[in-house]
Amino acid sequence: MTAQVQAASLEAVERLHHAMNEHDLEAFVACFDPKYRSEQPAHPTRGFAGREQVEKNWSALFEGLPDFHAELLATASEGDTCWCEWHWTGTRANEAPLDMRGVTLFEMKNGRIVSGRLYMEEVEETGTDIGETVRRLAGGNQLEAE
Repeated sequence: MTAQVQAASLEAVERLHHAMNEHDLEAFVACFDPKYRSEQPAHPTRGFAGREQVEKNWSALFEGLPDFHAELLATASEGDTCWCEWHWTGTRANEAPLDMRGVTLFEMKNGRIVSGRLYMEEVEETGTDIGETVRRLAGGNQLEAE
């Protein structure tokens, strides 16, 4: 894959990022191929196909989060895949502020996103520490006495 193609992929992500922060739904949706496919591997029932659903989703987000802001923390590209690390914030009515972090992997063709795998999660400010989490993942329910 040429450096020129990789640069075009990163330019497309920059257009997406700018449209997010401008709340420019038309410019945002234009970043996606009409046959876009979305997967959220950690949440398989959230997958969908079609740019129309992208428009519905982000129209609701821009409306519900009038101060939505996306910080693009890092990008990398190889072949037609572009990795993006994000931090999304905003104020929700009658709820805790939105604070999401994660990574998206976009497959790019002709300057548009044709598929995406999203690994975005709301930040968990409280919860178990790493030791307790590992014990739970390993199948233990009890803390070991020290």
